[in-house]
Amino acid sequence: MVCYLIEGNPVTEPANATPEVIEPGRRYAYRASLIGGGRSFELTDDGLAWKVGAKSGLWRYDKIASVRLSYRPVSMQSRRFRADISYDSGERISILSTSWQTVALMAPQDADYRAFITALHRRMQEAGSRAALIGGLKPLVYNIGLVVLAVLGVAMAGLLARAVATGEIAGIIFIAGFAALFGWQIGGFIRRNTPRNYTFDQLPKELVP
Repeated sequence: MVCYLIEGNPVTEPANATPEVIEPGRRYAYRASLIGGGRSFELTDDGLAWKVGAKSGLWRYDKIASVRLSYRPVSMQSRRFRADISYDSGERISILSTSWQTVALMAPQDADYRAFITALHRRMQEAGSRAALIGGLKPLVYNIGLVVLAVLGVAMAGLLARAVATGEIAGIIFIAGFAALFGWQIGGFIRRNTPRNYTFDQLPKELVP
């Protein structure tokens, strides 16, 4: 027998009592902003239960129409991932891998997010889901990003060539450094978000922390 106290009163529990085992990745919660309530999600036997502010719902796994995974960095958090989930009714919810803690802190929740997203895909597969599994940006948005990246690249190359021709060492260093930083950040964003399809058992590693 196990004995413990609740408000000063002894309570006994059978020694062989089995505590509830929570499946890894079964629950996930985050705050999308400092204003408004948090968002919580749970993988139940009946489906994906969600609560976003005053709204809530329960979506059957086999009725989920699509899941889109993407990499969405912001100024406060360069490592942020997002899952957009659509239901056959046309409703959509988004799940982010970061959560607002204070005005100046957006905390990453990589391990919890990865466990939840992986478990969600496993549940959907077990339910026989035929959802569209999509990675990256929409093709139109992605192609526009490529065009903008190319135009900026040509402009920087022109500025660098002019700085070299005029012997402006400070200008050469500045442009070269800026181009390297720009290529690392924007290039990484474009590379991670290349449009693609994936399968339930092979989530794109670039789009999951």
